Amino acid sequence: MINASMPSMPTPLTIPIDSEEQSLKDAIGVIRTYLGMDVAFIAEFCEGNRVFRYVDATDPDSPIQVGKADPLEQTYCQRIVDGRLPQLIHDSAKVPGAAELAVTQEHKIRAHISVPIVLQNGEVYGTFCCLSHVADWSLNKRDLDVMRAFADLTAKRIDRDISSRRQNDEIFSRIHSVLDSDELTILYQPIYDINEYKVTGFEALSRFNLNPPQPPEQWFSDAVKVGQGVDLEIRAIKKGLEALDQLPEDMYISVNASPDTILSEQFNALFKDLPLARVLVEITEHVSIAEYSVLGELIRPLREQGLQIAVDDAGAGFASFRHILSLAPDVIKLDTSIIRNIHKDKLRRALTSALIAFAREIDCKLIAEGVESESELEVLLELGVKNAQGFLLARPMPLKRASALA
Repeated sequence: MINASMPSMPTPLTIPIDSEEQSLKDAIGVIRTYLGMDVAFIAEFCEGNRVFRYVDATDPDSPIQVGKADPLEQTYCQRIVDGRLPQLIHDSAKVPGAAELAVTQEHKIRAHISVPIVLQNGEVYGTFCCLSHVADWSLNKRDLDVMRAFADLTAKRIDRDISSRRQNDEIFSRIHSVLDSDELTILYQPIYDINEYKVTGFEALSRFNLNPPQPPEQWFSDAVKVGQGVDLEIRAIKKGLEALDQLPEDMYISVNASPDTILSEQFNALFKDLPLARVLVEITEHVSIAEYSVLGELIRPLREQGLQIAVDDAGAGFASFRHILSLAPDVIKLDTSIIRNIHKDKLRRALTSALIAFAREIDCKLIAEGVESESELEVLLELGVKNAQGFLLARPMPLKRASALA
C-alpha cells in the first residue's frame, strides 16, 4: 500500500472542474476499458513524488486513489520517463528492473503501459498509465499510440491551464498594486438638469494610472476574475465619496456598485457619518442578482436614511428590466446604446418615451447617459428628459475643476 505517512502534497497543477475536465475523466475510463485493463490514471510529478490526479479503476478500493502519493523514484513512472523501463510491459515478471520493485506487489502490477505527458516547454508533467493484475501479451504498438495521443491532448489541456494560472497571477499582482498604492484616481462627470442647463450632481468614475493601459471596466472585470472585485469597488467608492465635503451641499455624488459589493460586509461601513441624501448608488444592469429580496433588505436601512438607488445601463444588460421592477429605484439611467443616434431612430425614441412615462408613473427620476451630439440633446428635450450626462455636456474632470463648475 502507499505510505499513509507521506507528507501532504503541494497544490496540484491540475485542471479546474468543468465540462472539459469531466471529458478528460471519461476518456481515461474509455481507454482503460478499450485496453481491458484494471486501472488507468494520470499522475503528476511533484517535488520528488508521484501524485495521482485522475484515476479510473474497476475496484473502488484500489490502493491507487486521487490525491495519494508515493516517492517518485520507487515508481514505474520515473523509470519509464528516464528509459530504465519500457513503456509497454506485457508481464512485469519477465522484465528486469520491474519484478523486484515494491510497487509491483503493492499495486499487483503485471501488464503495464505508460507514456510521459510532456508540456509545450519540454517539461514532463507526469505520466498517463494503465495496468492490469494479470499478464497481457495482446498489448501492442497501436495501443501505445492511443496512449500517446491521449497524453498529447492532456498536455495541451494542462498547458492551457498553466497559461490561465499565469495570467491570473499577473492580474492578481496588478490589482494588488492598485490596492496597495494610490494609483486609482477619481474623475467626476457632471450630471445636468438639461432644461435649466445646470449641474445637479457628479458621477465618480475610476481611472487607473498603471500599465498596461486598459479601460476602467477591464480593471474591474479583471479584479472580479481573481476574487478582488469587491475590494477594488470598495476602494473606488470610498475615494469617490471623499469629495462630498468639497462640493456644495445641494450637489450629490453618484458611485457604482455591483450586487456582490452591496452584499459585502464592507458596504454599509462606507456610509457611516455621511450625508446619505447626497449619495446615489448605481447598480449595473449587466450583473444578475440572485436574491433581490436579500439585497433590498440590506440597503433598506440606508434608503430610509436618504440614500438613493439607481439602475445603471437600463436597456443594455441581460437582466432586462428586472432590476427596475424588483428594486423600485429612485433613478433610472438610460444606457448609451439607447441614446446614441436617437434623433435618427424612431424605435429608440419610442422606447425612451415609454420609459419617461414609466418613470413618471413610479415617481422615479430619469437620466440619459452618453449624450454626445446637439441632435441627441434636442430630441431628449423634446421627449421630456430632464437630466443627462455625456461628452457634449462635460467630460469627466478632476475634483478641483468639478468644484469650480458646481
